[in-house]
Amino acid sequence: MSYKRLFGEFFREKRLQLNISLREFCFKNGFDPGNISKIERGLMSPPASPEKLTQYANALQIRKDSDDWIEFFDRASACRGEIPTEILNDVELLKKLPVLFRTIKGEKLTEEKLNEISEIIRRGD
Repeated sequence: MSYKRLFGEFFREKRLQLNISLREFCFKNGFDPGNISKIERGLMSPPASPEKLTQYANALQIRKDSDDWIEFFDRASACRGEIPTEILNDVELLKKLPVLFRTIKGEKLTEEKLNEISEIIRRGD
């Protein structure tokens, strides 16, 4: 599966929850049906513009600052191969990313790093 589809599938799911066809959704909101179709099928990356993503999220009736709102923007970043801005702006969290990446990739971690991860989880950081 294309990583771009992770955003597109979420977008499509939210549109279908509104019980609206792609053409009707686009007509109602002034979007290009071809572009939205490509986004939903993972053939086109999500837009980088926060304004455009906000426009899409509002059209999908995703409530600002809800879990779905955060997921919508995080998936867009991930599908563009970017780390979300709020993570990049958090210096302490940024320092922990290498450990997370190694863990996700399944690389062997030292006892010290495993203890560090356990402590982070325990504290709820």
